[in-house]
Amino acid sequence: MKPLSTLEIASKAKPRQIFEIASKAGIRTEELDPYGHLKAKVSLKVLERIETKPNGKLICVTGMTPTKEGDGKTCTSIGLTQALGLLKKRVILCLREPSLAPIFGYKGGATGGGYAQALPMEDINLHFTGDIHSVEIAHNLLAAILENHLHFGNSLQIDPRHIFWRRTLDISDRQLREVTVGMSKSCRFSRRRTGFDITAASEVMAALSLAQSIHSLKAKLSKISVALSKGGELVTAKDLKAVGAMAVLMKEAIKPNLVQTLEGQPVFIHTGPFANVSHGNSSLLATLMALKLANYVVTESGFAADLGLEKLFDIVCREGGLKPSVVVMVVSVKALKSHAGEALGLKKLTDVFREGFANVERHVRNIRRFGVEVVVAINRFPEDTDEEIRIVKNYFTSERVECAVSEVVRHGGRGGLELAGKVLKVIAERPSQFRYFYDLDLAPQEKIQKLAVDLFGASGVVYSEEAKADLEMIHRLGLHGLPVNIAKTPYSFSDDPHLKGAPAGWKLKVKRVMPYTGAGFLVVVCGKMMLMPGLPERPILEEMDLADNGQVKGMF
Repeated sequence: MKPLSTLEIASKAKPRQIFEIASKAGIRTEELDPYGHLKAKVSLKVLERIETKPNGKLICVTGMTPTKEGDGKTCTSIGLTQALGLLKKRVILCLREPSLAPIFGYKGGATGGGYAQALPMEDINLHFTGDIHSVEIAHNLLAAILENHLHFGNSLQIDPRHIFWRRTLDISDRQLREVTVGMSKSCRFSRRRTGFDITAASEVMAALSLAQSIHSLKAKLSKISVALSKGGELVTAKDLKAVGAMAVLMKEAIKPNLVQTLEGQPVFIHTGPFANVSHGNSSLLATLMALKLANYVVTESGFAADLGLEKLFDIVCREGGLKPSVVVMVVSVKALKSHAGEALGLKKLTDVFREGFANVERHVRNIRRFGVEVVVAINRFPEDTDEEIRIVKNYFTSERVECAVSEVVRHGGRGGLELAGKVLKVIAERPSQFRYFYDLDLAPQEKIQKLAVDLFGASGVVYSEEAKADLEMIHRLGLHGLPVNIAKTPYSFSDDPHLKGAPAGWKLKVKRVMPYTGAGFLVVVCGKMMLMPGLPERPILEEMDLADNGQVKGMF
C-alpha cells in the first residue's frame, strides 16, 4: 500500500481547536486573539503575568552542512516535540515563519513532513497571519519616507552617495537586485542606484525578531540607520520621524503566533530571518514566553551549526540572556554523501562518508566549544539502507557522541522516542556550561577573524576595498562593540559552496560590512552572497495549483 503524502496526512488530520492548545500551553482565553479555529495571536501580557516563573530547558536543533533540499531539521524539531509530548513532558516548539521565496523556489513547504508536521500547514506556508507582509511594508515605508524627505528639501543634509536603505520583497526576483530610481522628471534630486533585498534579510525583520516588547521594538526601529549625512553622521529612522508609523504597521506582527503539531503540542511560529543573511532564529519574544510556560522548549536554527546556531548563541542568547541546555544536530545519509565529491558508485560506503564525517566532526567540536553538549539525530529517509545507518551509528559511537535514529516523518512522535530519551539523558547528566564564542570588546576584524579561523576553519580573512572603508566608518561611528553576523553560503564552511567536507587552506573573502544599528549587529557579507535570491530553472511553483474544492496542490 502506497504511504500517504505529507499533503494527504495534513488533509486527514483532526487538529484541536486553538483554545484547547492555548490551555495546554498555559495561555488564558482572554490572552488569545484567534485567526479562525486553528491559529491565534498571543498577547504580550502573557509574559508580564508569568515573568517570575523559572525558565525551562532550551533544546536547540541545528544540522551539519546541508543539501539544497534540506535534511529534515524542521521535521526533527517537530517530531522531537511530539516525542517529548508522548513522554508527558510540558513542551513547546518555537519555529520561524516560512518565507515565500524558498516555498516557491526549490524547497516547497516548510512546516515539516509526513507525521511530523505543524498545522494548519497550508496557512502557515502561505500568508499565515500576515507578519512577513507587515515587515515588508514597514521596511518599504521607511524607504518612501526617505525619498520624500529628499524630495522636499533634504533638511537633514543626507548625502545621496551614501544612502544604504534599500527595499524588500518576499519573492525571489533577481532582476530587482539592482535598480535605478529618480528617473521621473518630477524628481528634484539626482537619480541613483539602489535595489531590493529579500524580506527575510530586512533589518526590520531582525529588529522585530530581537524585540522583547513594543517599547523594545520602537527603540530598535529608532536606531535603524538609512544613510550618512554630508557631515558623515548616521541618519536614522528616528531622524526621519518614521518610527511611530512603522510600529503601527507591526502592532499585530509583534505578537507570537500559536499553532500545533500534528499530535497536538503547542507551537510558536514567529518571525522569519534567514540564517545565511540574518540571525536565522525564531523571535526572542516567543522563545522567552515559551521558556516561562514550558519545562522544555525546542527551537530550530536555520541551516548548519556554523550559521543559525552560532548566531543563536552569539547574538540572540546574548540579547535575551538565554542559556541553552543541549544541542540536537541533524545528520542525514544524503547530506553525508553530498560531501563525497565524485561518483558514489566508485567508492566503498566508508569512503563515501569520509568527507561528510569530517564535516560533522568540525560541527560537533564547534558546538562543544560553546560549552554545550550535542546529541546527533540521524534523520532516516526511506531510501537509506540498514548498512548505511549502521556505519553512521558506529561512527558516532566511536566518537563518543550520543546519537539516535529518528524516524519521525514515518512514525511521528513514536519515531523520536529514542532521540527524546537521549536528549533528556544529556540534559540530566551533562549540565550546560554555555559561553559565547567571542567577547564584544574585540574589534570587528578580531571577531570576524576568530569566527573565520576558529569556527569555519579558514586560514585567514581577506577584505575588499569597500569592506575596509566600511570598517573605517564603523570604527569612526563607535559601532565596533556590536556582535557580527556572517552572511555566507550555507552549503560550505567556507564562502564557496563548492568546498565540501571540512575545507582548510582557504581565506574568508569579506565583500561588505554593514551596520544594522537597529537590530544591533554588523552584517559581514562574504564571497558571492546576495541578499536577494533568484528562482531556480525549474521552480517548485510550477507544480502548484488550487483545486476547485479550495485545496492547495504541489506544495510538497
